[in-house]
Amino acid sequence: MLRSSLIWILTLSFLAADEMAANIRPFLENHCYECHDDGMAKADLNLLDLDYAPHDPENFAMWERIFRKVHSGVMPPKENPAPDSGELHTFLKNIARPLHQVDRSLIEKEGRVQARRLTREEYEYSLHDLLGVGVKLSDNLTADSENGFTNSAKHQQLSHFHLSNYLAVADMALDEAFERILVKEPKFEKHFGIKELTSGLGKGNYRGPEHQGDSVVSWSMRVQFYGRLPKLRVPEDGWYDITFHSVSGINRGSDGVTWGLLTTGSGNSGEPLQYPVGVIEGAKSPSTQTFRAWVRKNHCLIMKPAEAGAKTAKSNIVGKNGGTVIFKDRDMKAEGCHGIRFTSVTIKRVHPNGNRSKVMENLFPGLSEQEIHKGPSNPKSEARRILSHFAYRAFRRPVDSTTLAPYQQLVSKALDQGTPFPTAMRQGFHAILCSPNFLTFHEKPGKLDDYAIASRLSYMLWKSVPDTKLLSLAESGSLNKPTEITQQIDRLLASPKSQRFIQSFTDQWLELRKIDDTQPDTKRFRTYDPTLRLSILAETKAFVSELIRSDHSINNLLRSDFAFLNTRLQTHYKFGEVNVRPGKGLQKVAIPADGRSGLLTQAAILKVTADGSVTSPVLRGVFVNERLLGTHIDPPPPNIPAIEPDTRGAVSIRDQLAKHSDSKSCISCHLQIDPPGFALEEFDPIGNYRKFYGKYGKSAKVDPSGRTPEGEAFKNYNEWRNIQLARPQELAESFVEQILRYATGGEIRFSDTPVVKKIASDARSNQYGVRTLINNTLTSSLFLEK
Repeated sequence: MLRSSLIWILTLSFLAADEMAANIRPFLENHCYECHDDGMAKADLNLLDLDYAPHDPENFAMWERIFRKVHSGVMPPKENPAPDSGELHTFLKNIARPLHQVDRSLIEKEGRVQARRLTREEYEYSLHDLLGVGVKLSDNLTADSENGFTNSAKHQQLSHFHLSNYLAVADMALDEAFERILVKEPKFEKHFGIKELTSGLGKGNYRGPEHQGDSVVSWSMRVQFYGRLPKLRVPEDGWYDITFHSVSGINRGSDGVTWGLLTTGSGNSGEPLQYPVGVIEGAKSPSTQTFRAWVRKNHCLIMKPAEAGAKTAKSNIVGKNGGTVIFKDRDMKAEGCHGIRFTSVTIKRVHPNGNRSKVMENLFPGLSEQEIHKGPSNPKSEARRILSHFAYRAFRRPVDSTTLAPYQQLVSKALDQGTPFPTAMRQGFHAILCSPNFLTFHEKPGKLDDYAIASRLSYMLWKSVPDTKLLSLAESGSLNKPTEITQQIDRLLASPKSQRFIQSFTDQWLELRKIDDTQPDTKRFRTYDPTLRLSILAETKAFVSELIRSDHSINNLLRSDFAFLNTRLQTHYKFGEVNVRPGKGLQKVAIPADGRSGLLTQAAILKVTADGSVTSPVLRGVFVNERLLGTHIDPPPPNIPAIEPDTRGAVSIRDQLAKHSDSKSCISCHLQIDPPGFALEEFDPIGNYRKFYGKYGKSAKVDPSGRTPEGEAFKNYNEWRNIQLARPQELAESFVEQILRYATGGEIRFSDTPVVKKIASDARSNQYGVRTLINNTLTSSLFLEK
């Protein structure tokens, strides 16, 4: 088989060389050699001496790039005589056919996707679901590459360092599981009233709330660690539900809310790091607000008003008695300080991935608690049964006796040495959790078997091992049917576990994981604060989730008649006429579609595509092209210097970019980068609409006009958007490619393009619905084959 494939590829290469002489060279002579021969070689490309040998990977990549440039209309340059449509079509067809044939031959031999391992996120969720534990693990695992999706086989590595971390993390997860089985189920539930909330009031270094009648008030203050509640500490690492009772706002803002931030931390300068939990909304009417958070051992809660621009208490409230915050004889409300009133707090330990009974069922199915502790009557037989069941779930497919033997021998040896039954079994579980059969995906070239399909579905939509339903469908051989796959997609997306997919996909596809890579200049962008940061992230994730849930058209990425807002976002976007209810959190609301709407003008997107001081049409243009329009942008030439940002806004970014786009080596890419980049210049680094780069009359005026690569002119973002809205197929194809990369861990191959186009076009009758596109993608050959 391998020999015949190689002969076929070599035969294609000889045919391609002859075909090039007859069909490709004339086009190059007429349109390309003038700039790309041995005398000129612009962009370091000498087509005159370039062979056509697609069997060679480097040569294949070069001709694929040439095809892409010509197909997109970037080349030949606009100022050159354009080839007629027939000549262009023939040229592209003659390049594409051999490339397609060579690529398909390689896929048949090797598969589309290289072997890959679990990402650290997938490993953590897999342990959670296999064991029923909730311990945070990802921070102890080696970080994944951020070059593309983290599961990209092309960028993954598996080193001794990775394996060492896997061993350690598996121990951490098993520690929690066996403690809950053999010792106790960690429990903690406590209600903290005024006495505990104001513990230390009147003493030195007090940083808590003020006692007012039957409630307490946390004020906006410029004091380090103000808002800490030292009595509200947790005894162990774990997940906790934190409930604030009767929350309301004092001196609320114009939106009717006093905004606060809830964090956890040690509350002292020796360990200053704080971990965000959520946003507190103090509206007029009291409300109960509950948050679920991972809290570290001995960390306490810290809650205080946190809205940029809100009036804070003056520093003279700090007394001489050891830094005591003095409330006596002060009327903080009358002084105009923002405050959040509440009556009590409840903290409860929770186990979101399963209670103690679930953990025992996961690890020791069919055994009573007594048998687990003391060992069953036939320990080796039971060990084999239990290991087989656990390995089946962990390896995501049936396990034969040969595969199971090493784990069974490990446990049998331990039992022979007098090791207690649960301890011996733990050794077997640990070995399974560090096995290549668990850590990596085993897929053969060609059509996936039902078990591999179960894994792909589950790891895409739940980031974890397949559940019993998926495995039983795989066992019955019915999971390869499109109707069954669609039903399972619906079931998996209906589960709360699908939020893992929303979180992970948006973080990577839209680069939300980079939200803190830069910090806005606090003097220039004074409204950006932690509450706004958390709100804009929640907005984008809720929006994408709704697009999928309700199968909205892909055009909603650019224009939508709804948004997810709280009053903080309503104020930020200046949506004065939109009906947003104070204190009700993030809400789906109707907005004018023709104004600011859609994904691309959301503050989170505009923030991650800018730095802390200025915007960059290049960053935003590349983002839009690669994330939404499906256009790959080549990296800049190494000899082109970066643009030095003008933080004063005195010089137009368009003028600064002119030096780059005038360069012959840059112009082809900037024809694609600049249009969306310039259109989005209407929005500053935190998503505010603007007309000038700095202060009115003292800075350059924003010019959001431009011309698309096809030559269509636009004056502003809305006009550019209208041009793109007329091309939904383009948006749909790009989204399909993103889903495929995320779902399979493989890159889009040259020969995949016709299938991608069909997946997208098949959704046309449903207005290119986002859910429809996902269903079409996950029932396509590109998903169902390696």
